Amino acid sequence: MNRALRLAALALCAVLTGSGCTADAQPPRAEAVAGGAGTLPGPVPADLALRPAPAGAPAAPAAQGTLTDGSPVDLATLWADRPVVLVFFTSWCTLCQQRQDALSQLARDHRDRVVFVGVVGEDEPADVQRYLRTHRVEHPVLRDDDGRIALSYAVREPPAVVLVARGGALLRGWTGGIDATDLDARLRELVLAP
Repeated sequence: MNRALRLAALALCAVLTGSGCTADAQPPRAEAVAGGAGTLPGPVPADLALRPAPAGAPAAPAAQGTLTDGSPVDLATLWADRPVVLVFFTSWCTLCQQRQDALSQLARDHRDRVVFVGVVGEDEPADVQRYLRTHRVEHPVLRDDDGRIALSYAVREPPAVVLVARGGALLRGWTGGIDATDLDARLRELVLAP
């Protein structure tokens, strides 16, 4: 019986060893960080037609920071080629949550023509990721933990939305945010040429 017990133990070891590490085994894939560099826009479409910014429009405050995955981003680089919509939010903001699904869809509808950039204030990274995944936010999200960016745009609390023309002219801002239908109308009126 001692010999049978040893053979069984050896067989069990062989099974456990064989199932652990094989050349074909792949480590589990880490899920991409929502709002990170992978969400930055691609090349500008060749047929992109934009309205010129009004003469005398003030310059939008330039800001640099990091996305949710730690990648650096410069807003001036983004608005050099196309309009930018800044969406200031936090994961705990009820009105932000109510409007985000429609804003996320609007961002997808205008992908590559208008760059949507979320700007999240002081918030827990895990809560932000949960918010971004729940509301299918597929555009870049800039961390603003110290409130510097919000302050430069005179945003006291979320939600708030700011529209910047290609080239960096500050076109419009909405304290308290704006719903997606009205924002779509403003995009067509102020930046997107027919």
